Amino acid sequence: MRLLVIYSSRTGNTRLVAEQALAALPGEAELHPVEQSPEPDTYDAVVIGYWVDRGMPDQKAKDYMRNLKGMRVAAFGTLGANPESEHANDVRRSVMEMLEGNDILGSFLCQGRIDPALLKTMAASPHHPMTPERRANIAEAEKHPDSRDLARARGFFREIRNSITLQEAPCER
Repeated sequence: MRLLVIYSSRTGNTRLVAEQALAALPGEAELHPVEQSPEPDTYDAVVIGYWVDRGMPDQKAKDYMRNLKGMRVAAFGTLGANPESEHANDVRRSVMEMLEGNDILGSFLCQGRIDPALLKTMAASPHHPMTPERRANIAEAEKHPDSRDLARARGFFREIRNSITLQEAPCER
């Protein structure tokens, strides 16, 4: 089985999670940054990683996702917000919409530190006032992805591996 793990990373968070995918996936898994990605149609499944930008996957990952059609696909992302927040749920819905037309194997999000340059832009924007709640979230994001996040990521990727293996197993009569 040939698996392609593609990721887009700004701070290294998504790359770190992508490396967990590579460790948990079977067979001939390959890891590539989105800028150097091979054509996906020669692989049995694609795992695409992204960082969240304005409630959506970043532009490079989004462009890659839009070109996936008729593939087995899993997605994972990192974001500054809590992965159980409504914002994270909106991100998940957006990703699922972008991946329509594929066999979607699953989706995973974990919190990650926010790029300092992005924080400066946010602080200058009237749309992102630095409330005490926002400051607390930014401080929490600085601690991620942590060992628990990475363990959850490995568990997610093992589930993807098991799903692919079950899909390929011959039916017994």
